[in-house]
Amino acid sequence: MDAEMKKMLEEKAEDIRVDIIDMLCESGSGHPGGSLSMADIFSYLYFSGDLSIDPENPKMEDRDRVVLSKGHACPVLYATLAERGFFEKSHLKTLRKFGSILQGHPDMKKAPGVEMSTGSLGQGLSAAVGMAMGLKLDNKDAHVFVILGDGECNEGQIWEAAMAAAHYELGNLIGILDRNGLQIDGFTKDVMNTEPMIDKWLSFGWHVIEIDAHNFDEIENAISQAKEVKNAPVMIVANSVKGKGVSFMENECGWHGKAPSLEEAAKAKSEITR
Repeated sequence: MDAEMKKMLEEKAEDIRVDIIDMLCESGSGHPGGSLSMADIFSYLYFSGDLSIDPENPKMEDRDRVVLSKGHACPVLYATLAERGFFEKSHLKTLRKFGSILQGHPDMKKAPGVEMSTGSLGQGLSAAVGMAMGLKLDNKDAHVFVILGDGECNEGQIWEAAMAAAHYELGNLIGILDRNGLQIDGFTKDVMNTEPMIDKWLSFGWHVIEIDAHNFDEIENAISQAKEVKNAPVMIVANSVKGKGVSFMENECGWHGKAPSLEEAAKAKSEITR
């Protein structure tokens, strides 16, 4: 990746993180930790040019799809969609408010660019499998990207969907696992240990690539490799830092679902933009 592209993506990720903090502070509730951890991934997906999308035509038939299975992390999706031009950024101030298009979990009937209503953990991957299967049956070249949480992998439905994706050889399905090691009740290894995670996905018939979720070169290389795999789904295991970019939120499960105060928001933004 050239320096100019990397700088642009870093700036977009910074803008996304600032918007996440502002949204949550305004709403007084929401999930900062797992939103901040995915800001670099979302910056790459929506601003690198690798994703075939059109904000002017969100339902374009041949578009790539992005499904946020860990729907509670919707602030990162909303901030990214607004930055990409799917809707006005003024909507971000309405997060979780009555009548807003931006509810506490993504609603595909309200917000342009949201491909699937999610929030009940474990279900997003099943929806993505269905989308990928439909595109394959229609001989479409589009890809389906699905963002999973590592805590979400406690859900049995994840593994049913994983089996189906491999069985039907869905080479157009690319999973990205936010492996930050924390969930609402603590460390994933203590709540329900799903390690060895890479071996599990391999044993379910997926092609697996492990990366640093905050390294744009690794993100680019992984997605490029994933698109070359034609007869199996791909899982990109993205090792991330929960609360990335804000020192007092990083690796703290208490910031899984807690909104910052005005003072905390100001401190967080000063760290993100320095």
